Amino acid sequence: MMLLYIDPGTGSAIFSIIIGIAAAAFFAFHAFYLKIKNVFKGGRIKVSKDRVNEKSNKIVIYAEDKRYWIVFKPIVEELEKRKVNILYLTTSKDDPVFEPKFEYIKPELLASGNTGFARLNFISADFFLATTPGLEVYQWKRSKNVKHYSHILHAPIYGPYEIFALDYYDSVLLSSEPGIESNFIRQLEKVRNLPKKEIISVGCPYLDVYNEKINQIPDTKNSTFTVLLSPSWGNTALLSKFGEKLLDPLVKTGWQIIVRPHPQSLISEKALVDSLQEKYKSSVNLVWDFERENIYSLKKSDAMISDFSGIIYDYTFLYDKAVFYFPKEMDLRPYDEFEIYSNQQEMFLFQILEKIGIPITVDSVEKILELINKFNSDPLVKNSIKEAKTQIWTHQGKAGINVVDYMLQKVNSSYA
Repeated sequence: MMLLYIDPGTGSAIFSIIIGIAAAAFFAFHAFYLKIKNVFKGGRIKVSKDRVNEKSNKIVIYAEDKRYWIVFKPIVEELEKRKVNILYLTTSKDDPVFEPKFEYIKPELLASGNTGFARLNFISADFFLATTPGLEVYQWKRSKNVKHYSHILHAPIYGPYEIFALDYYDSVLLSSEPGIESNFIRQLEKVRNLPKKEIISVGCPYLDVYNEKINQIPDTKNSTFTVLLSPSWGNTALLSKFGEKLLDPLVKTGWQIIVRPHPQSLISEKALVDSLQEKYKSSVNLVWDFERENIYSLKKSDAMISDFSGIIYDYTFLYDKAVFYFPKEMDLRPYDEFEIYSNQQEMFLFQILEKIGIPITVDSVEKILELINKFNSDPLVKNSIKEAKTQIWTHQGKAGINVVDYMLQKVNSSYA
């Protein structure tokens, strides 16, 4: 007898899909049941005000986690300024959106997991904005009651995204100049025979916020040379790939080391982070940063080590400091880029990284000070950073305005 083997990852995904379908089916059946019940009771069942108002949602913003508030803050404040009513869904009960007393912004706590997806799958909106990839891929499906789905980046540069990440969005809001990253999106659409998305250059909302905030943060840096280790997450990211092999030589330098794991690492790689914390708990010169905002560690540090994380651009564009990266071959197979590029060097992300960053290896971390001096004295590097900043961070200070302009344009056109 032949046995069918399903690996744990695939099995987990299939199980999640089944649960999601079951939750959505229950949600739909319950709604149908209430309608039938209402008919037999003469239409006397009371419908909550929230459900009535939901039918008239013009704009819905979905924040997968409170850490994305920094992306949505300028947009929400601009909507409030223009007196536009919106529904803001978040899965974090301590999301900062609950703190201000907004008049036109209605925050709502969304249940996590499949219950939350079931709600999203039946929501009504003229315009739905999110940073979350994977629409229509697993549990989260396009609602037939939403006219337009728009994705906004939570980094200054596009990707790398896991496969099929943005295929089913109607528009993508970029920070960069038109034609730089949009070319990749168009190639992907052609290869997959997808309808063309609207691609709009709006700027980078959270960089606008940080740019205003950095001068208000007190300087708490000490005299010790400080290195920030801030990688992405996944099998090809620094903590997974090197772990102790990288942290050991850094700790031995005697410098102050700040380790800031990617927020997703605390979910997907929690065991790894926990084990590294335990190993280095007695290292007095190594601290961990799990704060919601990265700007405090950015200001404290003299240099940063990363891989392909978007924080590289935060650091370079906001502070003009040295970034060290590992020029290791990235496995493109889990990402959209795999269908377009034969290797990582073809990607815009790595083309820019080679111009603004300094390559490094585990064996050469002790040479960081020497390499920084070279970095600071090289006018070509400074010019490359300036050029990259102009290309990637467009519409500085105006991202919130541009996003709201686009939202209202789409909302108004849907009633034309």
